[in-house]
Amino acid sequence: MNAIVSLFRIAVGVVATIGCIAASAGEQGAISVASLLDEMTDLKGLARFPHPSYTCKQFSSYDRNARSPSEDWFANNDCGHYLREEQRAGRTEYVMMDTPGPGAIVRIWSANPAGTLRIYIDDSEKPVIESPMSDLLGGKFPGLPRPIAGEYSKGWNLYFPIPYAKSCKVTSDKGGFYYHVNYRTYESGTAVRSFSLDQLEALKPRVQRLVEILSDPRKAVGPGEYGSQEFELAIGPGQSMRHEMYGPAAIKRGVVRVGARDRELALRSIVLRVTFDGERTVEAPLGDFFGSAPGINPYAGLPLGMTAEGVMYCHWYMPFRDRAIIELENFGKDEVTLSGELDVEDCKWTDEMMLFHAKWRAEFDVPTRPMVDWNYLNARGRGVFVGVAFAIDNPVRDWWGEGDEKIYVDGETFPSHFGTGTEDYYGYAWCWPVRFTHAYHAQPRVDGPGNYGRTSVNRFHILDRIPFTKDFKFDMELWHWNEKCKVNMAVVAYWYARPGATDGFKPIRAEDVVLRPMPEYVVPRVKGAIEGEELKIVRVAGTAEPQEWDGLSGGRHLWWHAGMKPGDVMALEFGAPKAGKYKVIAKFLRARDYGIHQLAINGVNAGNPIDFYNPDVRASNEVELGTFELKERGNELAVTVVGANDKAVKAYMFGLDYILLKPAE
Repeated sequence: MNAIVSLFRIAVGVVATIGCIAASAGEQGAISVASLLDEMTDLKGLARFPHPSYTCKQFSSYDRNARSPSEDWFANNDCGHYLREEQRAGRTEYVMMDTPGPGAIVRIWSANPAGTLRIYIDDSEKPVIESPMSDLLGGKFPGLPRPIAGEYSKGWNLYFPIPYAKSCKVTSDKGGFYYHVNYRTYESGTAVRSFSLDQLEALKPRVQRLVEILSDPRKAVGPGEYGSQEFELAIGPGQSMRHEMYGPAAIKRGVVRVGARDRELALRSIVLRVTFDGERTVEAPLGDFFGSAPGINPYAGLPLGMTAEGVMYCHWYMPFRDRAIIELENFGKDEVTLSGELDVEDCKWTDEMMLFHAKWRAEFDVPTRPMVDWNYLNARGRGVFVGVAFAIDNPVRDWWGEGDEKIYVDGETFPSHFGTGTEDYYGYAWCWPVRFTHAYHAQPRVDGPGNYGRTSVNRFHILDRIPFTKDFKFDMELWHWNEKCKVNMAVVAYWYARPGATDGFKPIRAEDVVLRPMPEYVVPRVKGAIEGEELKIVRVAGTAEPQEWDGLSGGRHLWWHAGMKPGDVMALEFGAPKAGKYKVIAKFLRARDYGIHQLAINGVNAGNPIDFYNPDVRASNEVELGTFELKERGNELAVTVVGANDKAVKAYMFGLDYILLKPAE
């Protein structure tokens, strides 16, 4: 170990300091699209408190009934809320954002982009961007390609920056959608060059370089000035290891490979601690620190990631003035081997530099009721929040993440970030249980079926980092569809702060890192049920497909969810044990965006239209549709959209769990 430690006793030189401070040169000119594009991959810049200073806040469609912790604090109708409606050129525009400058939009997200999005800047009556929202957020707008924008697991994200000198207003000419708009507001007097479309041509080389980096972020940071310093070590049960480095210097890159009998257990039982200049600012299980836990779950983020082969990389920039101490402790029962590289460069320490922080906490057997604001981070001091990685053990298939993020900065009594759902914060949507990866956000693990099992998600705030001067608080609502289960949760928060900052994390104990086993999931099935998701679709307007949902027979239903309008029909084919007269019973799903539908069997209406609206997602009781003459094969269940409840989001959705046939007496 002494040989390894000696590799990092690096003397300070003047040559390498250029790389540490060069990024600040761009701050001397006006804020522009070009300077903001550079920030999107400038991980060194995260370690300096922003100059010129700015705040970062969010407009969203959150439920306006949530006014205070004592007044509908967990209200959940988070769709279709706007600042106001405006009439312009004979159309209604729904105002999503309206704010004075100088500033910049740094992210736009939606679960269901709708209408034409218009962005007006600097009090102009003519929009600087006018595009179908799905094109702009989906990477189809000319000059703003994937992965700067794109759809990932049903979430639509635009990360292209849009600066403005005086003001900015964002509208759509169609309502009824979920949205976030994240934006900076710079200190008064900051010079900003406002965005215009004609800038895109000159920016093409910069945009192309950005696309290359975001498409393969593992290569974004290369070896340091002195080359990579390799290490290899073994840590037995109960043992710990320690490395020291002397500065002023900065860790710019780390690569780690883990060998163990059970790597999933090893990555939770090995705890990483880093002390910079006498302050312990990093403490987390090794796998959690690398942004995806438990186990090896491949994803490629800009600051962190891991490969399918188990190679984990870290690009967070970590400067220090005098000394850094890296410690690893094995709380497990097996020996663990670690190998990899560490890149360190000289870095001149200045008054604007900040120390890197990454802290972990976990809580087990947390009941889903009553609902709570589960804390991700409480920090005091002067710093910048840059990301989070979250893991949950969910014993049921029900959606666990209906809760909204609430972020409070510098003593705010109401959050300046109030979200619309946990998955929305992480950049996806509709509780979609499909893995995805992007440079700024990912869902590296989701076991299934549905949302059962272990899920891991992360989001890195690079351009949308959130500065704070006194304190920072990040809560996430625990809002689970299942009211009677318990979950395990763990989170790593990432931030930078000036020396002397404090946080609310407690030291990690051996019992904290024990990996609890998941209970086996047994899919319930109603005896004799003809499953909706297994029926043959004869014809359909729009999109119908199976959707996993806990609590339903077979754990799924047939979900008719996109592209339909009143008058549209979906026809399904089903059989019977034999020809004859049957009482037909059915069970459905109900929700706030479900419609009113007329059901008919073999051309005969099954009673009156049924209203499937409900404020929350719920399975209906069994519904008797009537008695019908059925054939052994080729019976048709037709579902016609009639309309929607006045309280409903006008999406006209429909969900069929199952049909039961009982011989009529």
